[in-house]
Amino acid sequence: MNMIVKRLLVGGLLVSPLFAIAPVSATTMNDAAYCQALIKKYFTFAPAHRREMAGTVDVNVAIEQCKAGNTAAGIPVLERKLRDAKLDLPSRDDPPAKP
Repeated sequence: MNMIVKRLLVGGLLVSPLFAIAPVSATTMNDAAYCQALIKKYFTFAPAHRREMAGTVDVNVAIEQCKAGNTAAGIPVLERKLRDAKLDLPSRDDPPAKP
């Protein structure tokens, strides 16, 4: 009986980190898709809202951060620029657009 309990504990400790990793990668994928949706919306509407979207150096940095996987830094900048231009943000629930 003790041997079974030990095996279950060891097995659970070895498998439990795998469950902890799965949601993180799923979140990263969602953030990456959302970042791409923000970039697409920015490039679609930037010419029409040139004055509200001034200061594109920070947007260019944010786009590069998204491309490099640093979505936590890129998303807020892109969201702020779109909001400043009075544009609706893309929904996080929408499926990612095909390239």
